[in-house]
Amino acid sequence: MNKITAYFSDVHNELVNKTSWPTWSELTNSAIVVMVASVIIAGLIFAMDATFDFGLDKIYDSLY
Repeated sequence: MNKITAYFSDVHNELVNKTSWPTWSELTNSAIVVMVASVIIAGLIFAMDATFDFGLDKIYDSLY
């Protein structure tokens, strides 16, 4: 039981004294960067999907 208590004590000490937490502005900026990157990547995937769909439709239409 002492090992478990020591483990959680060490975890608490690590989180409180040794971990550097981002400021609110750093966190906000990082979240905005992630959201913008996600929208750009989703747009690229949508464009590729639409292009392949259009191309395959043309190929299948010409075959049948």
